[in-house]
Amino acid sequence: MLAAALLAAPLLAILPAGAAHAGITDDVKSATLPNGIQVLVLENHKAPVATLNIFYKVGSRNERTGKTGLSHLLEHLMFRGTKKLKPEEFSNIIQENGGNDNAFTASDLTDYFEIINRDHFDVPISLEADRMANFAPKGFDSEKAVVMEERRMRTEDNPEDALGEMAAAQAYLAHPYHWPVIGWMNDVEGLTLEDALEHHRIYYTPKNALIVAVGDFDADRVLKEIRESFGAIKGGPKPPQPTEVEPPQEGERRAVLRHAANLPAFTEAFHVPNYQSPDAFALEVASDLLSGGQSSRLYRKLVIEKQMVVGIDANYDMTSFDPGLFTVAAQMRPGVKPEAAMAEVDKEIAALRDTPPGAEELQKAKNGEQASFVFGQDSILNEAMMIGTYQLLGDYRMVDKYLAGIDKVRPEDIQRVARTYLIDTNRTVGVLVPTGVLPHPEGGGGAHGPISHTAAIADIGEVSR
Repeated sequence: MLAAALLAAPLLAILPAGAAHAGITDDVKSATLPNGIQVLVLENHKAPVATLNIFYKVGSRNERTGKTGLSHLLEHLMFRGTKKLKPEEFSNIIQENGGNDNAFTASDLTDYFEIINRDHFDVPISLEADRMANFAPKGFDSEKAVVMEERRMRTEDNPEDALGEMAAAQAYLAHPYHWPVIGWMNDVEGLTLEDALEHHRIYYTPKNALIVAVGDFDADRVLKEIRESFGAIKGGPKPPQPTEVEPPQEGERRAVLRHAANLPAFTEAFHVPNYQSPDAFALEVASDLLSGGQSSRLYRKLVIEKQMVVGIDANYDMTSFDPGLFTVAAQMRPGVKPEAAMAEVDKEIAALRDTPPGAEELQKAKNGEQASFVFGQDSILNEAMMIGTYQLLGDYRMVDKYLAGIDKVRPEDIQRVARTYLIDTNRTVGVLVPTGVLPHPEGGGGAHGPISHTAAIADIGEVSR
């Protein structure tokens, strides 16, 4: 779900005249280099900065049993030097030129990006071309140790993330979404440098790469620079993509995690389709109806009125490459049992199934989704990530269908998707039972979400080292 800050006013009231129909991809310039690299360039003159994103269509979805966490470990190794650069020298050069760099691994993709003054945009272009062509990591064992410690701190010592990991593993039996992005500890411990080099050879090819540049520059000049820097890199075959299909869930599944924790918690996960389904936009709006702001149904009932939970979130990501999960998660207040809070959640979901939302409530939820989408465009990095993600899904121009798709959602659509997907037989429930008090505050995890290389860009994902 796109977090909503603006809920009441119609979206058109907050947009400049004519902006409601302007597509952010209207001015995108695209090219495909002879070696297969796709390139998208967009001028954005709001500030004198630019971002370069190098996407590879590889994530934990492309791993196999026994080798989980390989994509994330490889992301770490990409900062450990090339044939020309020493470990961390890439980041040092970016910083010396006044920029920031980072990367994250997700289930479906890996993204390396730099944000820098427009006058130094040639620096990341040159550095990324070298990293693509001359990968030569050093210090494999020490970097693997960093990843293992990251897993300990961010998942095994974080009970809510450990619960989410367990619930996803129960929800997916056949599809690689079964395992977390960071991988299982035993698998990570057994990974070798040869594993990483082979993974790089298969998936880090020009035909599996996408370059997205957004910023205050001349698009034609930047396209020319990218062609000159990346065009001579040797091509290679297009890598295989996963073919596993998750079978329909035919009954509720439950998992109980006994873990040191300050408070009990629960998560409910329902199998749902992704962007390819006409139901995707209704599911997006349904997530906002349930937890988009303090006036949403679950927040109002469980946080404000009954004071049962510290916070609650309904989440849905329509841009997952394969069908994903619609989740509801909450942490209890002291003395409240998860079963009691889940009963209240079930009542609110049942209400969605029984009665279509009213026009005013539905419009408020739409406004929240649309406002978050529009205001997210204030960040050139967000723009680049949106464009890149949709291009990897099939066509970057799908970005411009988002606002209209949300606007078309009708009350009966919400009721239909609730009746179709948010049902007991399609649900996996995870419950966290505290076995003692944590010696440190909870927080900071996200083993199934994006895992970022550093904390420099806080809203991208989770800290990786």
